[in-house]
Amino acid sequence: MASWNPWHGCRKVSPGCAHCYVYRIDAAHGRSADRVVRTGDFRLPLRRNRQGDYRIPAGETVYTCFTSDFLLPEADPWRPEAWRMIRERMDLSFFFITKRIERLEACLPPDWGPGYPHVTIGCTVENQDRADFRLPIFRAAPVRRKVIVCEPLLEAVHLEAYLGDWVREVSAGGESGPDARTCDYAWILGIREACRAAGVGFHYHQTGARLIKDGRLYHIPRRAQGIQARRAAIDLEPVCPAPEEVSYGQQTFAGFRPGRG
Repeated sequence: MASWNPWHGCRKVSPGCAHCYVYRIDAAHGRSADRVVRTGDFRLPLRRNRQGDYRIPAGETVYTCFTSDFLLPEADPWRPEAWRMIRERMDLSFFFITKRIERLEACLPPDWGPGYPHVTIGCTVENQDRADFRLPIFRAAPVRRKVIVCEPLLEAVHLEAYLGDWVREVSAGGESGPDARTCDYAWILGIREACRAAGVGFHYHQTGARLIKDGRLYHIPRRAQGIQARRAAIDLEPVCPAPEEVSYGQQTFAGFRPGRG
């Protein structure tokens, strides 16, 4: 697994952004996260070592733009070159999450077609309002490999009207950080049940820092949030993997670790 942040910084666009971990980390270092800059790692996918081999070897999953948003308007001048590097490294699996799925069509490269087979896109829906706005767009988007990310989950979200064989998995989790908002475990189970009924995979990513379960509020330290989610043992595999995941064969994205919050 590799990380590639071709640009850094972002703009808050919805309630899920309120306590963004990028802003929190940048503030701790005296920086402003709303300043968007191209990073020194911009060309990382094509970099080679002294032996002439790619620094990111074939077969790796590349978690892309996790200190920004790949569809951020400020990155429009840089994105075409980023797409060219992604296209050149067909031997890798690229994955990015966006809160700006409505910009996808305008940001795609000319040869995208139905989607590059080695690119997975995750669409974030933190509440019902954003689910109702983003998921119809996401469902219709020309993307071969799709996941829905309900994190930080801020309220009960009903996905029943949207789930189907167009999406591989739903990942859900609470919010981390000192100002984390509460997440109710019943909301997590509600999403899981919708996934089970639709035959869609489900992954409980993390509890968040403040979890309500059976009416009781639990304060969970950061190091234990993923551990406690795994101990719940409520993940689901999709009933049928998408055809391209069967044929592509190198990586699937069930159980990814987005690290948001």
